[in-house]
Amino acid sequence: MAAGGFYLWHYGWQVLAQQVINGLQKGSMYALIALGYTLVYGIIRLINFAHGDVFMVGVYLSCFAGNFLLSRGVGLPFWIAMIMAMIGCLLINILIEAIAYRPLRDKPRLTMLITSIGVSLFLENFLSLDPHQVSFPLNYLVFGPHFRSFPTLIRERAYPLAGGLTVSNIKIIDLVTALMLMVLLEYIVKKTKMGKAMRAVSYNMDVARLMGINVNRVITFTFALGGALAGCAGILYGLTYGVLQSPCLGMWPGIVAFVAAVVGGIGNIPGAMLGGFLMGIVETLAISVNSNLGYGVTFLILILVLLVRPTGLLGSPYAEKI
Repeated sequence: MAAGGFYLWHYGWQVLAQQVINGLQKGSMYALIALGYTLVYGIIRLINFAHGDVFMVGVYLSCFAGNFLLSRGVGLPFWIAMIMAMIGCLLINILIEAIAYRPLRDKPRLTMLITSIGVSLFLENFLSLDPHQVSFPLNYLVFGPHFRSFPTLIRERAYPLAGGLTVSNIKIIDLVTALMLMVLLEYIVKKTKMGKAMRAVSYNMDVARLMGINVNRVITFTFALGGALAGCAGILYGLTYGVLQSPCLGMWPGIVAFVAAVVGGIGNIPGAMLGGFLMGIVETLAISVNSNLGYGVTFLILILVLLVRPTGLLGSPYAEKI
């Protein structure tokens, strides 16, 4: 509260309101990534550190798909590229679960945690290989370490608001897309048969198996959902920032999204949403004061929240998972 009052006194309400709008845009991406963390943790209690790299793959896939669609004059390139990125990340997440995590499911949790770090490092380093320095067919599977420009899938337009504030069509698209997917995810988890199976597995995997639930299929579906959300976050990132630095670009957004999931209460979908938007706003306000403050303040918020409420803002030891 004191920090908020200082910011308001020093910069004024107009700057504060504008930065909150900007923070909501960034928070929408964090929230989508955080949902992937919280879904997987809610089902198999795994902190999947490779999830930020699945998000990175979504950024690159949407970039390649967007360039391809624009070069051929295909209409609605943004929406088609989004679907392609979501499907691509969905399949990659399923593949990762089947190859790296499923064989270790009965092992100690630390084993899968270390494996997820290994998967993350593998993706970053393998995809950073230069296509000109590797042979066929690997040259079609790697992205290269160089900067890339994200295609202009939607031209940015600014709209004035009351009080001198502005909002762009890109910000609106980011926020509305994220909110729509969150509502859809809530519907899937709360209202569908597969969602009920997910909740049953999250409570007790062994009992769910005895009740006839195909646990493997539920876990695969959960990873698919998380991958699709990461793919959507990927195209929103490309649309917002317009530059792809390298295949390591998913590391920090992934870490911040993980922090968001923990702050909101990992395993809790509304908590992941709240944590994502909170991290986006806090980070944007901190960066507006000093560009080096962003990630530091993010982790300070994490420490403060866990000191006061170890289960996160919406988390509870007895709360319903996912």
